[in-house]
Amino acid sequence: MPVIEAYMVPHPPISVAEIGQGEERKIQATLDAFNRVAERIADIQPDTIIVTSPHATMYSDYFHISPGCHAYGDFSAFRTPGVSFDIEYDTELAREIADTAEKAGIPAGMDGERDPRLDHGVMVPLYFINKRYTDYRLVRIGLSGYSLDVHKSLGRAIDSVCSRTDKKIVLVASGDLSHCQKEDGPYGYRPEGPIYDAKLMDVMKRCALSELTQFDESLLDRSQECGHRSFVIMSGVLHSHDVTSEVLSHEATFGVGYGIAIFRINDMNGRKENTTDEREASDAMDAYVKLARDTIYSHVKGEKLPEFTGLPEEMLNTRAGAFVSVHEFGMLRGCIGTISATCDNVAEEIRENAVSAVSRDPRFSPVRKDELDNLEINVDILGDAEPISSYAELDVKKYGVIVTNGMRRGLLLPDLDGVDTVEQQVDIARQKAGIDPSEEISLERFEVVRHV
Repeated sequence: MPVIEAYMVPHPPISVAEIGQGEERKIQATLDAFNRVAERIADIQPDTIIVTSPHATMYSDYFHISPGCHAYGDFSAFRTPGVSFDIEYDTELAREIADTAEKAGIPAGMDGERDPRLDHGVMVPLYFINKRYTDYRLVRIGLSGYSLDVHKSLGRAIDSVCSRTDKKIVLVASGDLSHCQKEDGPYGYRPEGPIYDAKLMDVMKRCALSELTQFDESLLDRSQECGHRSFVIMSGVLHSHDVTSEVLSHEATFGVGYGIAIFRINDMNGRKENTTDEREASDAMDAYVKLARDTIYSHVKGEKLPEFTGLPEEMLNTRAGAFVSVHEFGMLRGCIGTISATCDNVAEEIRENAVSAVSRDPRFSPVRKDELDNLEINVDILGDAEPISSYAELDVKKYGVIVTNGMRRGLLLPDLDGVDTVEQQVDIARQKAGIDPSEEISLERFEVVRHV
């Protein structure tokens, strides 16, 4: 079943009574909200709690999932060794998450543990949870230096694993907000601090979690937040579901933002997107994507490829190049296309390239049956290419580009994530064609009609 609920929580050690020694009462709203989250978890009685923490083992190019059967931690670093934790890990679920992420091309796993002790990003939430409920196992996941989109992809992989199990699971996304909200705070004041907190809490209140990947990296850096990527992973876990949010508290009493919110999944019997009935209804609105999807499903299952029945006339009477792109958990899983028409009509072009995208893209292994329900498919139909004389005639959002040197040709579609300049677009097309930067090229541009 999917994750039952998810929680955005901070991790201020001062909230622990044995550490705060009375100072914790200055953030009473945060304490009350923590207790509300703990009560919710006790009511649910989950088998497993997944915690994402910015203070777990972290690498720039790898998501670390804590290995082993159990872990110990205490607050010795905060002069309170008497408050300790001895937690059993859910090794089975952790391994499934690592394997699913690896198969999807997401760099995650259980290698490279630097410190097996629990970190305070995990222990502070557990301090409140354990007062009310302890019959659970833990999966602890660190963050990485990868982009926000990759963190969301990891969340979607976690959702895929959880949705395949009968375990009751909740997710705790641990992270403080801005650390620079008061002159007398431990990190001083920057105007970006309260700006970030206000924007983040507005997103949480509206439950507009897709907006988390749109935050400017410079705002994240300047605000000195530590939890945003943790929250983005949570957004990936919740991405395919009908979710409602309840913001419980937000404080910055000590100059650091503490926000707590509950996210409830309302579609426990299935996903908001990608269920069989809803996928049929959605895809039926676009015959191009439906043909590609039906072709991919049939090919991967070893069944007969779909016939060209009930298709719009333009798919049967026109010829054009076409690209079929396949993503899994937001990550590219395969993409094959033709610059110009090679088949009798667009429908046949799509069918041929759909098969190739999931079985013949040399960058990826063939798509497996168990991946089919995780796939997102789009189709690009290429317009005629026209020669151009300079970069000034390109626009990365509007035009794709073809670069040519002799028999070598490289193509890049328009409006791709991470391709923000014409120079980037041409450089990538050069690389795909094996053309060195010093070699002369001719340029062509084309427009596409994208079907999603």
